[in-house]
Amino acid sequence: MCGISGIIGNNTNVEFLINKMLKIQHHRGPDYSNYWLEDNVCLGHNRLAIIDLNESSNQPMFSNDGRYGVVFNGEIYNYKELKSNLKEYNFKTNSDTEVLIAMFIKYGKDMLSYLNGMFSFVIFDKKENKLFCARDRFGVKPFYYSLQNGVLYFASEIKAIWEVGVKKEKNDKVWSSYLVYGSYGLPHETFWNNIYQLSAGHYFEYDLNKKEIQPVLWYDFIQNIKNTPQLEEKELKEKYLELLIDSIKLRFRADVPVGFNISGGLDSSTLLALVNKIFPNNHSIEAFTFYSNDDKYDELPWVEQMISKTDNPLNKCLLEVDKVEDLINHVSVYQDEPFGGFPTIAYSNIFKEAREKGIIVLLDGQGMDESWAGYDYYQTNTGFTVQGTKTSPVRPEVLTSEFKVLAEKVKYPEPFDNKLQNLQYRDLFYTKIPRALRFNDRISMMYSTELREPFLDYRLVELAFAQKEEIKIKEGKSKWMLRELVKDLLDDTIALAPKRPLQTPQREWIANQLKEFISCKIENFSNNDFIDKKEILKIWKEYQEGNQDNSFYLWQWINLNEIV
Repeated sequence: MCGISGIIGNNTNVEFLINKMLKIQHHRGPDYSNYWLEDNVCLGHNRLAIIDLNESSNQPMFSNDGRYGVVFNGEIYNYKELKSNLKEYNFKTNSDTEVLIAMFIKYGKDMLSYLNGMFSFVIFDKKENKLFCARDRFGVKPFYYSLQNGVLYFASEIKAIWEVGVKKEKNDKVWSSYLVYGSYGLPHETFWNNIYQLSAGHYFEYDLNKKEIQPVLWYDFIQNIKNTPQLEEKELKEKYLELLIDSIKLRFRADVPVGFNISGGLDSSTLLALVNKIFPNNHSIEAFTFYSNDDKYDELPWVEQMISKTDNPLNKCLLEVDKVEDLINHVSVYQDEPFGGFPTIAYSNIFKEAREKGIIVLLDGQGMDESWAGYDYYQTNTGFTVQGTKTSPVRPEVLTSEFKVLAEKVKYPEPFDNKLQNLQYRDLFYTKIPRALRFNDRISMMYSTELREPFLDYRLVELAFAQKEEIKIKEGKSKWMLRELVKDLLDDTIALAPKRPLQTPQREWIANQLKEFISCKIENFSNNDFIDKKEILKIWKEYQEGNQDNSFYLWQWINLNEIV
């Protein structure tokens, strides 16, 4: 839901600039756009109406006494339960936005721990002349900001900050680290100079008189894990299933049609089974999947096997090779930073199809692998975070020595006393989840649809993460406990199936049908002053001749060429 933007400080051109920000983020909220301006504070909002479709729930929204104003992107799934404990507040709407205001009035910044949802929001206190800016536990919803000459700019997308005049200059350290190590930057960084993101689970308070930003951690995941008990199998199964059902129910709360995405894997198949368990008489809930007409990669047979057990309509979204060029160009415009290759553009077709059918909210299965240790490298110790590769996914030898030396290998925190949990922690807060959430937020919102992640409910993540390794991996089977839990819901061919990377024929298409297109992109990228052109063209030639174990590094070059 929505896009937020703001200009805080003395700027004589503020109305012109906030309208530019609203316009370039229009896809995030086509139902209503507006801004509020007073003195040196301007708050903007693009609304995608999901809960309480009435215009009284448009934003910016103010408290009854006019003291607090909010712009909010996301959903507070447990807003009804929270509202029932706010009897002292005179609600004028049925929105979760007004619940957010009432919670802040009652609890201040401590209200964050009560929220079950995905969110980035800004609350302005007129009396104190302060902003309170916060982001959800895992960073499902984005928050970017830049402080320039005493003026704070914030937005849901980087491109909106460029619109106000912040220069589009690459962050050489992040770019070099991406090309040398495959890392996408730390949780507070972006690929661009002077533009930052508020890290997941953090907030900051911005006093207009002091003009300083000091992000504060509010979600102490590490301590929560240490406080979460390790349960016996029977009790764990019961508690996890109970929470999972509740999480899905909460994420079906909407005043618009809701559907879900499905692949042939365990996670989304579990989602399919539980959706039908929770809503046994509502078989009109639509499912979506993508495929590419390639038997080596498509999960369509598993999807159709699962969907045959229910009456859910299945929307099959085909990724066609002759559409890839246009899709790469189109999706890159909305991403602003490097994204995840052909699977991401294939996934984008799902949201396009859903929007055309009037289905505004979709659920998917993101988050199970990180919670239950589902990736192959948790067991193989390859060190690579790219699924299914045997060789290094990067080719740093194409960089000039001057640029390569700028790279910095991230040393991720290791707050736990065992390797597995430290790897899971890395993937949750530094690698897998931050990347996937960013990619998926942009491709869903580019088609004005909302994506919800029931398996990333913090209660589920904490419960699964805290359990012993032998509950997660047993007899070589990843996500063992989860497989045991869903055996009663799923056919054994699904429940016991190995983890398969969600892929497309990216490697083959690059070498064959798209060779001319890719050659042009790599030629363009090789002309950058930080690239050794001779080396990059040599590697590309070797790829075409059969050295095709992975194509991640080729995608890096193509992708960076698109966003420059």
